[in-house]
Amino acid sequence: MFRLLNIEFHKLKHNKASKVLSIIYFGLLTSIALIAAIKFDIGPIKFHLADQGIFNFPYIWHFNTYLAAIFKFFLLLVIVSMMANEYSNKTLKQNLIDGLSKKEFILSKFYTVLVFAAISTLFVFITSLILGFIYSDFNELRIIFSRLEFLLAFFIKLVGFFSFGLFLGILVKRSAFAVGAMVVWLIVESMFKGYLFYSFRNEDNITESVNNIMQFLPLEAMANLIKEPFSGLGAVRSIANQIGESFLDKSSVHFTDILIVSIWTVIFIYMSYRLLKKRDL
Repeated sequence: MFRLLNIEFHKLKHNKASKVLSIIYFGLLTSIALIAAIKFDIGPIKFHLADQGIFNFPYIWHFNTYLAAIFKFFLLLVIVSMMANEYSNKTLKQNLIDGLSKKEFILSKFYTVLVFAAISTLFVFITSLILGFIYSDFNELRIIFSRLEFLLAFFIKLVGFFSFGLFLGILVKRSAFAVGAMVVWLIVESMFKGYLFYSFRNEDNITESVNNIMQFLPLEAMANLIKEPFSGLGAVRSIANQIGESFLDKSSVHFTDILIVSIWTVIFIYMSYRLLKKRDL
C-alpha cells in the first residue's frame, strides 16, 4: 500500500495544476471559519452570524460537513487530471512495463482517493473543533463528540464521489471530458427525477415515492448522506413555527445511504479495473 501511495504522490508532487487545486481546496475548507466574521451593524440592527448557533456543538458537525462537501469539485479535478496525465504523459504504460500490474495501478489510485478523503475529513474535524470551542454555547464532552456520524458520512461521500471521478477519468481519458461527463450524469439524474414526479403526479405521497427510487442513483445517494442543515437551526425552526410551517428532521445519517454509496464505490472501482484490464494500452 505505502509503495503504491509513494508512486502516486511522487507524480502529484511534480504536477503544478494538482498542487494549485489542492491548495485552493484546503484554502476553501479553511474559509468556512470566515463565516464567523460575518456581521451586520446598521443602526438598531445588529447581526452576527456566529451568534445564531451555527457553530454550536453538535450542530457544527452537520453544518460544516455540508458546506465542506460543496468544495469537493476541486479535488475531483485533481483526481480526473491525475488519470488524464497517465495517458498524456504515458506514465501508465511505463508503470506497467516497470512491473506494476493493472490491479496495483487501480489500487494505487483508490488508495490516493482514500488519503484525500481522510485528510479532508481530518481537516474539517479540526476546523470544526476549533470553531466550536470558540463559539459554541455547549462545551460538555458528551455533547461535543455526539453526532460525529456526519464526519463518517462526509468521508464516505468523498470516497464515492472521487471513485466516480476516477472511473470517468479512465473511461474518457481527458480531465475536461470526465468533468463534463459528471455534469451530464447529474443532468440525467435530475431529468429522471423530474420524469418520476410527472409519472407519480396523481399519487398522495409523491415525494416519498420519487425519493424511494432516486435514493439508489449514485449522485442522489451521495447527496442523501448529508442533507441541508439549515432547517435544523434553532432560529429557522423558531421562525417556521411562528408562520405555521413544519420542517422534516434531516439531522440524521442513515445506514441505508452509507450502504448504497459504499456499493457504488465498489462498483466504480471494479468497473475501472475491468475497463483498464480490457483496454489495449
